Amino acid sequence: GFVFSDSESTALEQFEGGPCAVIAPVQVRCLYYRNGLKSVSDLSEEEQKNLLCHTLCDILEMACSDNSESYCLATWIRGKTTEETASISESPAESSRQEEQPSALAVEELGFERFHALIHKRAFKSFPELKDAVWDQYSAWTNRFGVLLFLYSVILTKGIENIKNEIEDATEPLIDPVYGHGSQSLINLLLTGHAVSNVWDGDRECSGMKLLGIHKQATVGFLTLMESLRYCKV
Repeated sequence: GFVFSDSESTALEQFEGGPCAVIAPVQVRCLYYRNGLKSVSDLSEEEQKNLLCHTLCDILEMACSDNSESYCLATWIRGKTTEETASISESPAESSRQEEQPSALAVEELGFERFHALIHKRAFKSFPELKDAVWDQYSAWTNRFGVLLFLYSVILTKGIENIKNEIEDATEPLIDPVYGHGSQSLINLLLTGHAVSNVWDGDRECSGMKLLGIHKQATVGFLTLMESLRYCKV
């Protein structure tokens, strides 16, 4: 899940490989919004909650289609009192502090089908309704599988067909099935709301093919070491 560091109150921690493609865009937007806070050296838990939820809402709002005002969240099904959901709700940060407490189940242990049987899609017709739900679900974002639930929420809000239409190669996965690396399309989706495969300004044509790019300046973005070598221009 999205867990703030004890030593740096605005930094999100990553405990294992895989979710960096989602955590990094959320982190950079958190850093952008923290400039408006009076104090950034030592945020209270309530300030951390507001910072994270505001960031998640902003990304979901960007992902929403221009001609649609429907937002979606992937959440745990209410009323589930099974051992699986009890273990899932365990925070990884708390588990690391209390070794005697059993850690949350991994996806492999929970099972692919069982995991998806425990979640469902919630739809919202207005942004204020979405904001209330994101704040109410704060514990879900900060606990085990919180990053995955948010990724599902972005994909559902954007729409699978819309993502396929924007990705240059419809067969390209958003996450590499072997190494778990996030694709450029996934990074662009979380940064700009558009799952295009390229980072240049506007669309380009190459040998009769239309290659989609970024149409307007994003609020936040990334720099790359390749720029200093002139392999990439930002």
